[in-house]
Amino acid sequence: MTKAPNFDEIICRLGTHSSKWDCMESIYGVPASEGLSMWVADMDFRPPMAVQRAVEDMTAHGIYGYFGDDAAYLAAIRWWMKTRHDWDVENAWIFTTHGLVNGTALCVDTFTRPGDRIVLMTPVYHAFARVIKAAGREVVECRLAVQDGRYQMDFDAWEAQMTGAEKMLILCSPHNPGGRVWSLDELRAVAEFCKRHDLILVSDEIHHDLVMPGQHHTVMARAAEVTERLVMMTSTTKTFNIAGSHTGNVIIPDPALRARFAQRMAAMGISGNSFGMTMATAAYSPEGAAWLDALIAYIDDNRKVFDAGLNAIPGLRSMPLEATYLAWVDFSGTGMPREEFTARVEQGARIAANHGPSFGAGGECCLRFNLATPRARVHEAVSRMQEAFADLQ
Repeated sequence: MTKAPNFDEIICRLGTHSSKWDCMESIYGVPASEGLSMWVADMDFRPPMAVQRAVEDMTAHGIYGYFGDDAAYLAAIRWWMKTRHDWDVENAWIFTTHGLVNGTALCVDTFTRPGDRIVLMTPVYHAFARVIKAAGREVVECRLAVQDGRYQMDFDAWEAQMTGAEKMLILCSPHNPGGRVWSLDELRAVAEFCKRHDLILVSDEIHHDLVMPGQHHTVMARAAEVTERLVMMTSTTKTFNIAGSHTGNVIIPDPALRARFAQRMAAMGISGNSFGMTMATAAYSPEGAAWLDALIAYIDDNRKVFDAGLNAIPGLRSMPLEATYLAWVDFSGTGMPREEFTARVEQGARIAANHGPSFGAGGECCLRFNLATPRARVHEAVSRMQEAFADLQ
């Protein structure tokens, strides 16, 4: 019998080359000795034991050659997509990249040219804009509307921004940082928008397993009526906290798009790494599924603790979290300039959280907090935040 995961265990990550913890002080000025790191989107939990055993088997063997015979790896992906997302995937559709930022960059490189415009629904995951700009393309920020405290798509406003030079839209589904699970109608509307404007649709669904109880995620491949312009991106890395393995999948049902992407992959000499593919195979399993179910229940309770505590502070509003483990907190109700509320969080509460402007238009008054950490730290974060903003209460 597999031992139940202990998500309450405090695991010290300082001194382990952890971007999240070891870079906190240099980037945010939050002291490592007493700070709470709630910025980088990885978890402070160990992955399923199936993943750990797979890595231990590799190290016990002691030879680290090229990865071959990917039949089990591909079968695990197909099994997971079918059992968790009711999506039938074929082996030939699957390309393995060095994570999904790399996957995004490859899509930009393959399907657009320098000077092309690429549409983002902002605020959105900051790496998208970084990759687009570095590739010499132009970011088109189509700002999400806020209705009843949740992000909504605003197609009427976005239509006016289209010039004909747009070649791609990158969708974040579920949405990061807002935590929205897009409805079937919204996804179909995105597909229709892309069809009207002849856009390649890249759907980054790295968070699609991390959906809160009562919510339902639909993969874009099942929502879109046709897949001739669709590129899907998925990964085990966020789901199972193995981001350091830098392994993701670009899944392309359409043969013409697939041929173009395969040619670019070959030209770049990209292939998967043995550790990442072995870990992914182990994670996409019944044991991994049971671990994930326990994780979602735990994060849901963390969400409730965090939201209750922060929403009790006048002027602060944590957007309802439907998916991901990333809380998006709006400070505009405080009336404070961004510099002041950020200083209160970093110097007062000694918490490192992502700055909202890095996510693009619409993020100016927000900070993003990572809730995938032991509950004691969530309680501590709430207590520190309430103290840092005590004068408002």
